[in-house]
Amino acid sequence: MDSGSDDDLVLHTLLSAAQDVIRERGETSHREKKHRKYINQDREAAHELLVRDYFATDSLYDLSKFEERFRISRNLFLRIASDLERNYEFFQLRWDARGKHGFTTIHKYTTALRQLGYDITADASDEYLKMSESTGRDCTYLFCEYVIELYRDIYLWHPTKSDVEQLYDAHEAKHGFPGMLGSIDCTHWEWANYPNAWCGQFTRGDHEVPTGILEVVVSNDLWFCHAFFGMTGSNNELNVLHASLLFNDILQGKAPDMSYVVNGNEYKYEYYLGYGIYPEYATFVKSFSFPADEKRKLFKLAQESGWKDVERAFGVLKQR
Repeated sequence: MDSGSDDDLVLHTLLSAAQDVIRERGETSHREKKHRKYINQDREAAHELLVRDYFATDSLYDLSKFEERFRISRNLFLRIASDLERNYEFFQLRWDARGKHGFTTIHKYTTALRQLGYDITADASDEYLKMSESTGRDCTYLFCEYVIELYRDIYLWHPTKSDVEQLYDAHEAKHGFPGMLGSIDCTHWEWANYPNAWCGQFTRGDHEVPTGILEVVVSNDLWFCHAFFGMTGSNNELNVLHASLLFNDILQGKAPDMSYVVNGNEYKYEYYLGYGIYPEYATFVKSFSFPADEKRKLFKLAQESGWKDVERAFGVLKQR
């Protein structure tokens, strides 16, 4: 697989967030529309200010500030903006029946990213972007639908036979583990703007604030082979594993038959590196808690070194 860049990791995460927004849209679509007074906003001036601040050659804010504000690199931003403008009429510059200048691609795209990146309401950036609540909400919903449609086949597919072969070769060369698909672990994601009514079920004693749990399988090149998010923070890795779809392909007979041999024994399906809390399944390879001899000590060091792939991925993801 041609993967591993930070942009690929960010785009994969963005697609997962977009899927959550699409699912939630059905829950809010039945709400009664509010009637509001029409406000004549200067869209062109807002666009020019946005370009001057972030996209001009001598922009007010540099690339590091762009990444800090938008949560993605400017190159990735412009790449997605170009794809949206080329493929979807909604994200193209249009004029209304009165001949008034509409919102530009980067204008609508920025609105969507601000809502997704900062978890703010649709009208929170109205003063800066001059966009109404209803238009801002449409930008976010359609952005989520379109990025899934554009990039789903690249970033949200199950590993194919060819992918598994490459992962086998890469992990055996890097860590010395034949048949290894990746490392598995869970992390808690702090939930800043949580509803008070949900506080209890998303809080554990070892975390001061409510959290959601993310379960992933990550390869050595930071490719997310599996991601499951949304379990309440009061759960642990075992609860999440029992609810996730990690083994669905194997149980339904859809997983590719990628046999491999270890110590003269042939195995049919891949395995994941994990740590002590995971059950004693053939699909999990864990280290020894108390290695009794040099051979087991060596294995423990190799296993824990390989398992750090997932910890490194969490570090990059949370930093982004």
